[in-house]
Amino acid sequence: MIASKEELALTIDESEWSWLRAHLERGGLILVDDSLDLAEAALKVAEDDIATIEQWINDGKIGKPSAKQIHSWNDDVTKKFSMLIISPYVLIQERLPTFH
Repeated sequence: MIASKEELALTIDESEWSWLRAHLERGGLILVDDSLDLAEAALKVAEDDIATIEQWINDGKIGKPSAKQIHSWNDDVTKKFSMLIISPYVLIQERLPTFH
């Protein structure tokens, strides 16, 4: 049974880039644009909603990180991400720095 969007939202966690590299290396990392709700994206992946996912890929809203992004994150291994696991994938969104 697939969890609801609300249940998935409760499992969103924070991760540093250094913790996510292993998922990148095995091909399981998916970057979700911050214009999308991470729990909603995870639900669509879990439901295998091909039409929605293909549209998001075509719109550049979901996909594998680019080489430029990976290089930038490698330079800042403490960079923070919101992450949600939908096995075998780990969906991530960049966390914007917070200024006090």
